[in-house]
Formats: sequence, structure tokens, C-alpha cells
Amino acid sequence: MDYNWQQADWPYFRFDLSGIESALFAFADKAGQVSGMLKGLPDATRMEAILQIMICEALKTSEIEGEYLSRQDVMSSMRNQLGLNEPLERINDKASEGAAELMAAVRNTWAEPLDETTLLSWHRMLMKGSSGIEVGAWRADEAAMQIVSNPHGKMKVHFEAPPSSRVPDEMRGFVDWFNLSERIIVHAPVRAAIAHLYFESIHPFEDGNGRIGRAISEKALSQNLGRPVVLSLSRTIEASKKEYYDALEKAQKSNEISLWIRYFVQMALTAQEDAERQVEFVLRKTKLFDRFKDILNDRQLKVVRRMLDEGPDGFEGDMSARKYISIAGTSKATATRDLQRLVELGVFVPVGGGRSTRYGLLL
Repeated sequence: MDYNWQQADWPYFRFDLSGIESALFAFADKAGQVSGMLKGLPDATRMEAILQIMICEALKTSEIEGEYLSRQDVMSSMRNQLGLNEPLERINDKASEGAAELMAAVRNTWAEPLDETTLLSWHRMLMKGSSGIEVGAWRADEAAMQIVSNPHGKMKVHFEAPPSSRVPDEMRGFVDWFNLSERIIVHAPVRAAIAHLYFESIHPFEDGNGRIGRAISEKALSQNLGRPVVLSLSRTIEASKKEYYDALEKAQKSNEISLWIRYFVQMALTAQEDAERQVEFVLRKTKLFDRFKDILNDRQLKVVRRMLDEGPDGFEGDMSARKYISIAGTSKATATRDLQRLVELGVFVPVGGGRSTRYGLLL
């Protein structure tokens, strides 16, 4: 079977939205609820919620591709990009710096039309510190660009992109479609789904196509909503990565893409629901600090902040005396007293008992 770009109807995608109307309505409703929640928060809390979701997106979009960034460097770089650090913090990891720079650029320019200059600029940001590949340029290697895996020692080709000689023309067509489609495709997740599939099928760069493709989806969502979207598509995708790759592979074999649209809309809805949980978590986190910031000592604050950094899913394995000693850099006796005090204050709740006692945050 030919790939989608080899077929006579490329790139004229066909799809049927029957059966997913409720999911489309739910996405728009949830997006509006999250926007309303954010507007009702104090400026600092609102910025914290947005920042945490952007950090999550930067980390997870890289994890999908098997690259694990420094959370601290991503956070510091994001704060630099958003003007929250004064003076600017030094970033050690260039890949983390570039990923954060891309997230900020996508958010700050969401309303602007897409063009070749923007895409090449995004690629330069994303590939900071990379070597051995062409950065900020379309791929030019004459060798076939294939997406492959190696199950049980036998290579499997999942997709082969158009030859590099076609990429400039294909990308001109993609950019034209993207800018025109804002006025034609009403539903934000539908436009984002097509944009992602269209871009991934051209695969215009030597590396980084998946990460930039997801950034393009975010831009499409923002434009159709009329404001910067607040969610992390990559967090949801990374949690079910095989489902994502299977759906994409099937979609790249035909230009009838109803199943891909169905998958993407549900994934985007899940991501928006998760963002709502994240915003609610940041609000609870802020209330906790407002209540206890003048009561807890520096060690306790450090440990609580470390636990809260894990987000609404919680600190894996909860807190133990051993972990407390490691994070706070203190003795066993001091850790025991600190933990007991945190329980007395209602910040921690004990789980289990004896030597196996763990402590969860009570938000």
C-alpha cells in the first residue's frame, strides 16, 4: 500500500465527525472552564499554573522521543523566557534551554500566521547543542527518510516520508493550508489533528519533527480558541505512546483520516481535563504555602516544595525518613522531629506504620 503522500488525493484529507460531536463540545467547554479558572486567580498563581503546564509540555514532548531533560534547567530557562527571573539564571543544559525557548515562542506568537522563517527558527531553538545534523534547514539528504523500529532483531519500516527534493514545495503547501484553515475548520482539535498529521507526513527536518509537530498542534488549538491554550498534549501522548504511534502509522496510509481525528480529539480532551486538574493543584499548593510559609522551617519547606514539584499525581512512593534526610541534608533525629511536626500541623498524613511509614501531602 502506498503512503498518504504517494496517493492521488494528497493532501486533500477527508473525514467524518459524526460520533465525536460530544467530545468536541466537551473540549471547548473544558477549555473555557480552564480559562475562566485562570482569570479568577491572582497574577502570581495564574503565572505559576501556566508555567508548570509549559514545563510539563517541554519535558514530555522530549520524553516521547527518548530524550530526558533536566527539569530544573527547563524551569529556569522557562522563567528566563517569560521574564520571571531577575537577573537571568544561567542554564547548563542547552537542550533544556532550547526546549523551553520553543515553548515560550509558541505561546508568545500564537496569533501570528505560520511561515517558513518561524518553523526554521523553532528548529534552531529545539536543536540547541545538537551536532551532526542540519539545524534550521529542511532536510536535504537524498537517502530515504524512514521511521523504523527493530522488533526482535528484524527492522520494520513504519513510514517513509517524501524525498528531500519535494520538501520545499510540500512545506509551502503546508504553510498555505495552515494559515487558510484557521478560517475554514471550526473545531480546534480537528484543525490541530490535521496539522499534526500533515506536518509529520512531510517530515521536513532531519530530527525534531515530532516535537515541532506537537508545537504546531498547540498553535492551531490556540488560534481556534482565540487565546493561548493551557494544556500539555505531550503529557497525554507520552502516557499512551504506543497508541499514539499506532494511530499515526495507520493515518499515514490513507487520506481518509476519520479514525485519526477521533483519536486526536479524545486525546486533546484528556489533555484539557488534565490541565484543569493541574490548575486546581496549583491553587491548593498556593493556599498551603500561604498558610504555612511562616510556620515551617527551611528544611520542611524544601521537602514540601520537592514533593509539590511532582504535580497533581504526587510524589512517587510518598515521603520517608530516608528520603527526607537526603533532600533536607539533615540527621535522622532532626528528620524524625520535622516529620512529626508536619503531621501535627496537618501538612503530612502518615501512610502505613513502623519502619515502613511513609508520608503523603494533605492538600
